[in-house]
Amino acid sequence: MITPEEIKRQAARAAEELCEAAKLKKGQIVIVGCSSSEIAGHKVGTLSSPEIGKAVFEGIYGVLKPRGIYLAAQCCEHLNRAVIVEREAVPQAEIVNVIPQPKAGGSFATAAYAGLEDPVAVEEIRADAGLDIGLTLIGMHLKKVAVPLRLPTTRIGEAILTAARTRPKFIGGSRAVYDENLK
Repeated sequence: MITPEEIKRQAARAAEELCEAAKLKKGQIVIVGCSSSEIAGHKVGTLSSPEIGKAVFEGIYGVLKPRGIYLAAQCCEHLNRAVIVEREAVPQAEIVNVIPQPKAGGSFATAAYAGLEDPVAVEEIRADAGLDIGLTLIGMHLKKVAVPLRLPTTRIGEAILTAARTRPKFIGGSRAVYDENLK
């Protein structure tokens, strides 16, 4: 069985790879969906693990926080995939009243609520990039247009890891000129 310390290392490595591949900047938001059950090798939603949720949170937050990048933790479907995020990241958002728990929100979102400085819950967010750990379907919380990323890290524990960044929409057609540095 994989240890929480190894899970933390894998999560941190994935966050570092995402920051580099997506060219993330201070003030941007990363949405993370995480199934602790999948990480442990079980079907999503069947074996929520606070220890695994905390290890993933600590690994990812430890990479994002020093860079000034906000972590947004997607709750599970029992909370309609609400998002836990720092209040200052979403100053105009409508806050909803819920505190995630391991069986209603998920272990990762529960760890984020406990570990963020001033956490709030919102129903939706438009993140700049994301990590999906265990096929939790984070796409609803990404800005348009999402671009899949292939990171060197492909799993955290037993869970499949997918990643995405976003980019501005291309408009204008065949005569338009685009800024390739605009990410």
